[in-house]
Amino acid sequence: MATFSAVAMSLGLSFFLLLLVSPAVSLTCTSQTLKNKEKFDKCLDLPVLDSYLHYSYNATNSSLSIAFVAPPAKPQGWIAWAINPTGQGMIGSQALLAFKSDNKVVVKTLDVSSFSSISESKLSFETWDLSGEATSNGNLVIYGSMKVEEKAEMLNQVWQVGSEVEDGMPLKHGFQPENMKSKGTLVLAGGGGSVNASSTNAPSSSPTATPGEDPVKGGQSLIKSNHLASFFGFVFFVASVFLLI
Repeated sequence: MATFSAVAMSLGLSFFLLLLVSPAVSLTCTSQTLKNKEKFDKCLDLPVLDSYLHYSYNATNSSLSIAFVAPPAKPQGWIAWAINPTGQGMIGSQALLAFKSDNKVVVKTLDVSSFSSISESKLSFETWDLSGEATSNGNLVIYGSMKVEEKAEMLNQVWQVGSEVEDGMPLKHGFQPENMKSKGTLVLAGGGGSVNASSTNAPSSSPTATPGEDPVKGGQSLIKSNHLASFFGFVFFVASVFLLI
């Protein structure tokens, strides 16, 4: 009985420590450290690809400033965040791409006209202050500002990660469910900012904000919340076993 109690105690302590340090569980956009973080008055935990968006929208001059944070699929890979002015999904996206090259983070602008045609070019809207950085936990960050349509109330956004770059251009990303659902609506009007990811591969017919999400404090996705609930449930189960011994 004493040996079993010691094992239970060890398990309980191990999971308690894991709870404290596990970035997959604890990390949200509000806890991230970014340069000039005070520049962004809202942030979102995007629902797939462990991605986050910090942003500020200035309605007086129709400008949007963003910091997009995500881990590339592999260390030598890439991340991208885009606005699609003409529809939802990848085709037609005007993208900001980041990857490492010679230990520096390079940021490029891409016009994604089709799955087979991706070209480096100026975007269909003005951009400025583009830069990137790598964080100590393996994430890449894209910083940038852009002009959006006057009096815009919402934008179609797309984000993606990939594993390889060749000659300064991204190679194909994965086609797992997370990769196919990495699109949604960024609400700008009324201090909004909520994001909804498509629940299927097909574009949704009417983009709406996710109910109950607080964009100022960081919208925690259902996917991440479900993982969090499962983790806490297991920890409480172990603790209960220990208390019964």
